[in-house]
Amino acid sequence: MASSSTHPAEKFDTSRASEYGKQSRIALAGYDACHDLAACMLAATLGPSRPANVLVVGVGGTAQEIIAMAALEPDWRFTAVDPSAPMLETATEQLQANGLLHRTALHLGHVDDLPAEPAFDAATLIGVLHHLNGDEPKRHILRSIQQRLKPGAPLIVAGNHYAYASQPLLLQAWGQRWRQQGASADEVAAKLGKILQGADPPQSEAAVQALLDEAGFGEATRFFSSLFWGAWLASRRPVDVG
Repeated sequence: MASSSTHPAEKFDTSRASEYGKQSRIALAGYDACHDLAACMLAATLGPSRPANVLVVGVGGTAQEIIAMAALEPDWRFTAVDPSAPMLETATEQLQANGLLHRTALHLGHVDDLPAEPAFDAATLIGVLHHLNGDEPKRHILRSIQQRLKPGAPLIVAGNHYAYASQPLLLQAWGQRWRQQGASADEVAAKLGKILQGADPPQSEAAVQALLDEAGFGEATRFFSSLFWGAWLASRRPVDVG
């Protein structure tokens, strides 16, 4: 487990926010496909062409989850939250460029800052859990989301899982992903170092499910995988037994 005293949001300064869209699409092969499929999974769960209010946690950077969902479902509206001001600013620019600001309420801060009511029809948490150091912050953010969802409402969770050092072949392939894009050996080492800085992903897919279960969600369905990355859909249990 990588340890760091730095708050996760502090890693995403102006420099990192400005390159986030490009670097994320290199680091995650299938970045856009994952977001597109997340939108499809939510639409399949909620029922297509129905109004919905969706909570988007960690929207900063590309706002790609909103862009994908909005293109599929014109009657969905979004509440987006991110603790990094530079990342939220970059997301705002993307939403403005795609004509989606009027459908999105943006909040600088944390899920806990949002009121518990009205409850949301669905939520997404993409690329966040592996930046939270330790299991308790992971449980906390999942529980905070759960408390703001309607019973039975779906949640998309996506991010890295496995301890990075436990999968040396995947780690080497991850480095080759940058080399594939023209990076030198030194640049590859620098990119990997930045990604690994302070990162603490869940240790396995079972660990992701355990966190979801402890936060009041049912069994998750994985719908996307790419090296260390996985994406799942789970739903808030109709009756909270936590």
